[in-house]
Amino acid sequence: MPLFRSTRQTWLTLFVAAILSLWGHAWAKRPNIVVLLADDWGYSDVGAFGSEINTPHLNQLAKSGTRFSNFHVSASCSPTRSMLLTGVDNHLNGVGNMRETIPQSHVGRAGYLSVLNQRVVTVASLLQDSGYRTYAAGKWHVGKEAHNLPPARGFDRSLVMGDSGSDNWETGKLYLDLTDKVYWYDNGREAPMPQTFYSSEFYVSKTLEYLKTDAKSDKPFFAYLAFQANHIPVQAPQEFIDKYKGRYNAGWDVLRQERRNKAIELGLVPPNTPMAALPASHVAWDSLSSDDQAYQARRMEVYAAMAEAMDFHIGRLLAHLKQTGEYNNTVFVFMSDNGAEASDPYALAVGRWWLDQHYNRDIDRLGSPGAYSIIGPHWARAATAPLNTYKFFAGEGGIRVPLIISGIPSSAKQSVQGSLTHVSDIVPTLLELASVQHPGTSYKGQTIYPLTGHSLLPVLRGQATRVRGPDEVLGYELSGNRALFKGDYKLLSNLAPVGDGQWHLYNIATDPGETRDLQHDMPELFQGMQNDYAKWAKINGVLPMPEGYDPIQQVIINSLVFVYWPRYQWHLAGFGALLLLGGIWLWRRRR
Repeated sequence: MPLFRSTRQTWLTLFVAAILSLWGHAWAKRPNIVVLLADDWGYSDVGAFGSEINTPHLNQLAKSGTRFSNFHVSASCSPTRSMLLTGVDNHLNGVGNMRETIPQSHVGRAGYLSVLNQRVVTVASLLQDSGYRTYAAGKWHVGKEAHNLPPARGFDRSLVMGDSGSDNWETGKLYLDLTDKVYWYDNGREAPMPQTFYSSEFYVSKTLEYLKTDAKSDKPFFAYLAFQANHIPVQAPQEFIDKYKGRYNAGWDVLRQERRNKAIELGLVPPNTPMAALPASHVAWDSLSSDDQAYQARRMEVYAAMAEAMDFHIGRLLAHLKQTGEYNNTVFVFMSDNGAEASDPYALAVGRWWLDQHYNRDIDRLGSPGAYSIIGPHWARAATAPLNTYKFFAGEGGIRVPLIISGIPSSAKQSVQGSLTHVSDIVPTLLELASVQHPGTSYKGQTIYPLTGHSLLPVLRGQATRVRGPDEVLGYELSGNRALFKGDYKLLSNLAPVGDGQWHLYNIATDPGETRDLQHDMPELFQGMQNDYAKWAKINGVLPMPEGYDPIQQVIINSLVFVYWPRYQWHLAGFGALLLLGGIWLWRRRR
């Protein structure tokens, strides 16, 4: 009997050891995950998507992975980020609109908090729960409340800038007068920052610091790098700007055509893809004076330099992972949060007044510390070529952006996936890669929304050709600009100044530039998709925009409400009190 018991214990010990060994082997195979989020990059701003901009490290990820040529996001910053982190539609997760552009009648309504609500769980929280190390560095923009800062949203270590943007050279400098100060958070606490830095360099250095600090850990890691490049102000180190001297002297009309032709050559859009129509406000390059051409060309040189600088610093991260032996066990996801930025803050008197006090825009200063540059609508159309519109609008140029996924075993290399995909698909993809189950509708006793996207692994591994079925609908809305996707078709409505507020119908598989309206050729589909949109909007709690809504005017209104009133209310109250006392004194004198 003792011998039998001893033998049984020996076999039990061996069995447990074998199970633990298998568990450890499986754990070791769970990949590291790096999400690289660019800010305001147009569809063709990456070399691998047709750009002349030098992006060798992103190109290498594309060469060893898959490019998604029909990938969609929201048309502005925080709604995209909210979906990237949660996998839930932004109208459900709380970011139905940005704080800067939300109508006052929507403020605080369900789905319109302009920050994440407490009915969603982030991918970082779920990965952290399953044993991942989790890091965040860069632009946050999904809430500065304690329950929304990175430590409460699943990140072990983090250094983030809380708002929509800031200067890229000076940590304490606002880029527009939209908040009272630049908010920086180090592990959830307001952070003392160096006075100067360069944003792309700083965020990568911070991520490398985290990796080196935890180098002895045997846990996989999830790193979220949210760059400020190429959000305004467009700024870059001089050594990168010098590389592009003269490159854009031929102008935006030529570049637009070059980008379109290269995208066709790379198989990202169909042959003979028509170019999106130009608006009546378009200014031909050849009509500019030589001085204006020089100034505009320099703006684009700085833009290209900012993108290349970001790629350069991504290269530092890749080099570290190769040096430490982690590169081959790391999945990389690169994307932009929306299309290229066309806005010109100088076009508004209040914006010009503030910027002239804080920035310089002389041609020989553009890109440097203290200087402010943009690219404007003409270069933005080139950056999104051959697509229609740009940031803030629902045309393909505003919401179709580059997506590269690399490092997944058994996936095809240097491939292009053309099926309709969406930012809400990223979370289910990463969870499946990490062998983590989403909790569905309940997380730690809290009711939450389920995922609204699909895993991309079946198409990445060649097990499927489409992410969505031909009859599945995918709705979209932001600031009154609306769309609905169904199969190869897209229902689209943009407000002024780029649209007429009416519905239009396009086949974006053959016409990604949205040049041919099919509503009269396909009336049943046209009406059916309008019905589909109405159902989707109701389910997701989309609110109708107030009559006469204008996003630029709304930014001014919201600045008055959220910034200037809190800043000057006591001054105004004091001034009002003085007026009242003066009036009483005059009244008593006249008696």
